[in-house]
Amino acid sequence: MSLPDHYQDADGAASTTLKALAAGDFTELARRFAVGGLDVRVPGSGMLHLRAPHPAAMQLLVSVGVHGNETTPIAMLASLLQSLAETPMALAVDLLIVVGNPAAIARGTRFIDADLNRLFCTERGKFAGAAEARRADAIMAITSAFLAAPAGPQWHLDLHSAIRPSRYARFAVIPACADDRQQAPLAAWLGSAAVEAMLFNSQRASTYSAYTARSFGTVSCTVELGQVGTLGNSSPYELQATRRALDALLRNQAPAAGGPMPASFQVVQEIIRHSEDFRMNIDDACHNFTAFAPGSIIASEGQQIARVGAATEYVVFPNPHVPIGQRAALMVVETILPS
Repeated sequence: MSLPDHYQDADGAASTTLKALAAGDFTELARRFAVGGLDVRVPGSGMLHLRAPHPAAMQLLVSVGVHGNETTPIAMLASLLQSLAETPMALAVDLLIVVGNPAAIARGTRFIDADLNRLFCTERGKFAGAAEARRADAIMAITSAFLAAPAGPQWHLDLHSAIRPSRYARFAVIPACADDRQQAPLAAWLGSAAVEAMLFNSQRASTYSAYTARSFGTVSCTVELGQVGTLGNSSPYELQATRRALDALLRNQAPAAGGPMPASFQVVQEIIRHSEDFRMNIDDACHNFTAFAPGSIIASEGQQIARVGAATEYVVFPNPHVPIGQRAALMVVETILPS
């Protein structure tokens, strides 16, 4: 797959590792890690499995590029893997890297036929024949093989970038998992990674992180890191704290002193667009985490009206233009981190 010229590093010089990662081509990285002594597998296109040389501290799945225009995490991960390949024996986790949608990355678009991050499920309706549906099946098969035999803690970090500006530049959506005792270590790690807010969502969803949490009890989260953009305009150094925290996780090292514990929110409403009559009381300039007072109208659809409840609610991921049947927004309330 050829990539546009804008897939370059921050200085404008072509980055071999970045181009290869964006294309889902792990040939050279796999060779380097194998020469360095690791057990290396390439189980599918855009997937790399590295086994730690010693008993692994955890199983870690890191995914990027599920949406093709969310490029900053891709640049960060390319820089991190380039560095790790210089000291491969330092890897202390059983690691699976997944590049979600290389075809969309090549085009610089969110997706080709359908939103991949809404297809980690069996009921796909009119999107059953989409290219992303086939890609989701391939990803789920490899993910299942990786996570089906637990060997210690299992984490999934699905790295994204948000479409809209946000009150919190970096935030994570955390689906319910089988072992909520692991949420505290995850929250501590997110704080060290300069993630500013966490949204706990117990509602069923068809995202990649919800799939791993639901199917395997994995401690999973969708981490939003900055805003969407072209890969040529993103620098791996934009996310230095996040990069350092992820590097420490891969090496089973204590992270550097991080920032404060992220603010905690609970999802209380999921706004779904059911028809062409759907309207949202939210304009295109609305930021993530904009506050709505109790009783405010969020959306309407015919005679159905969605309102804010008794406490102030904050809107996250507002998008009135999603396809019918998909989520148009999450409404959250501030809460206390579960113990």
